[in-house]
Amino acid sequence: MTKAILKSTAVVALLTLVSRILGFIRDAVIAAFFGADAATDAFFIAFRIPNFLRRLFSEGSFSQAFVPVLTRYKDTGSPTALKLFLDHTAGALATLALGITAAGIVAAPALVLLFAPGFLRDAPLFSLSTETVRITLPYLGLITMAAFGAAILNTFGHFAIPAITPAILNLTMITAAIAVATHVEQPIHALAWSVTIAGLLQLLFQVPALSRAGLLPRPRWGFGDPEVVRMLKQIGPTVLSTSVTQINVLLNTLIGSFLVSGSVSWLYYSDRLVEFPVGLLGVAIGTVMLPQLSQSHAAANAHAFSASLDWALRIVLLVAVPATIGLVLCAKPLLFSLFQYDQFSLHDVEMTSRSLATYSLGITGFIAARVLLSGFTARHDYRTPFRFGVIAIGVNLLASAALAYAAAPLGWGHAALGLGTSLAGLLNSALLLRELVRLEIYRPPAGWGRLMLQTLAACTVMGVLLTVLNPEPTEWRDWRAMERLTHLGLLVAGGMIAYASCLWGLGLRPRHLQFHPTV
Repeated sequence: MTKAILKSTAVVALLTLVSRILGFIRDAVIAAFFGADAATDAFFIAFRIPNFLRRLFSEGSFSQAFVPVLTRYKDTGSPTALKLFLDHTAGALATLALGITAAGIVAAPALVLLFAPGFLRDAPLFSLSTETVRITLPYLGLITMAAFGAAILNTFGHFAIPAITPAILNLTMITAAIAVATHVEQPIHALAWSVTIAGLLQLLFQVPALSRAGLLPRPRWGFGDPEVVRMLKQIGPTVLSTSVTQINVLLNTLIGSFLVSGSVSWLYYSDRLVEFPVGLLGVAIGTVMLPQLSQSHAAANAHAFSASLDWALRIVLLVAVPATIGLVLCAKPLLFSLFQYDQFSLHDVEMTSRSLATYSLGITGFIAARVLLSGFTARHDYRTPFRFGVIAIGVNLLASAALAYAAAPLGWGHAALGLGTSLAGLLNSALLLRELVRLEIYRPPAGWGRLMLQTLAACTVMGVLLTVLNPEPTEWRDWRAMERLTHLGLLVAGGMIAYASCLWGLGLRPRHLQFHPTV
């Protein structure tokens, strides 16, 4: 079991890394070809709406409600009952996705007003955003069904195909930006169409793997199935609890639409860089751990349940904290190396680095929350994380609005939004952790104090090294692309080597991080 869990986590992490790297290339291409202006603000709003709804209704809340039920069918139900449950779920989910997509297309102006009310001050920008939203919204229905297929494959131990599927979106958008955008009347529409096309390709990409595993659903009307109805009702509370960070980012976009032009784009690029460690580690661990935790709960193995959470949280600590320090200290080198070409100006680098630094402070909270949330949903407890999610979102809204209002005259308004989101993310994870410990669902074993001191010491050494070795911004500005990337690679490699070497010198060994869920 230990080797299987480690292998599965490594596979998901590696393939997610490939997708994230392609995502960086995608964003670099968009930055170079389009910059950060009103048109990109319109696209990022249009792109964020179906992405937000997708994470709300499919990858987030749906998976958290669906996987534990599917695990039960897998372990205790008959193949016939399992297949019927999948067919009914597919039919119900497709109906909901189609209805939401159609309603969204009709109500596109209202969606833009909801997600970016500040755009109402600029009629051409509001109109462009509405058009772009209508083009991208079909992506919601398509990717929802693709996420459904991915959840099935993950539950049955097929992690590779779902992990690499997101790369299709990045490849499609890169192709559109390079080969199509210059040949259409409104270049930003090429990006919008590529999003919808990518959704179709991602759905079709799941079909062969599902068919080979004998798990390809044939959609049937599912609202008469009591199990499906019960599961769909559970999605309500999980919508908010699984999407706290995404809702907070959305609120930032809403508030950012009232700030200076380019604020939405600066926040988008910052969020994308923060999403690299969050997505890489959070997705990998969360994807593998939810079925494991569901099985432990079904077997009434409380020790294995707690041990699984403990292993995941130790990995989070060892990766998230240095990732935070690295992004804060290397914000400008990253932006110069990845985005500062052609239309992405020096001013854009400066402004984006500010929000990147503040967003990065919440990385540990963002990742830990994904792990801790599984500790509740695997036990079919959806109300507790819902309650904490409401608190975190309320804190983010109040803190972000107040901080942005105070910092806007100084040019830090958009960065203040990132700080508010980071504080809310840390609060959410702290509340989840405290409750799991209070209920004795998670019982932290000995050794946490030592591990935290080792991590803090290693991060300090890494931080000093990065500060000393990091060239001045003027040097990054003057270097060409390959020089920037080379120096960035050396800087990142040096920081990682220093961190790992210090941990080793302080006595941390791989055996201390082995996964023992059944001891």
